[in-house]
Amino acid sequence: MKTESTMCHEGQAQTECPCRKKETPRDEKELKQLKNRLNRMVGQLNGIGRMLDENRYCGDILTQIAAVESALQAFGYRILEEHMHTCVAEQVEKGNRAVLDEAMELVQKLK
Repeated sequence: MKTESTMCHEGQAQTECPCRKKETPRDEKELKQLKNRLNRMVGQLNGIGRMLDENRYCGDILTQIAAVESALQAFGYRILEEHMHTCVAEQVEKGNRAVLDEAMELVQKLK
């Protein structure tokens, strides 16, 4: 049996899976802030589910959907900022300029 450190999605070994890990770990404060933001979004999504169950007014539900979309967009930009300052910068310093193309693709996905 494989250990958790060598496991990836759906039980695949990391060598079989495109999973990658950051070279520089997130600091505890940043990780806590990101998880708090994520938990708030999960709470908002659950709230939308309750609104549906309660047969709430469509406009109110749409307002909550817009709030979740905005929060998710901001969350994505925060992760992108961290990616640029750590993962991308580290790879460029090592001479891997291909990471810049990947970064541009990620920027385009977030817009």
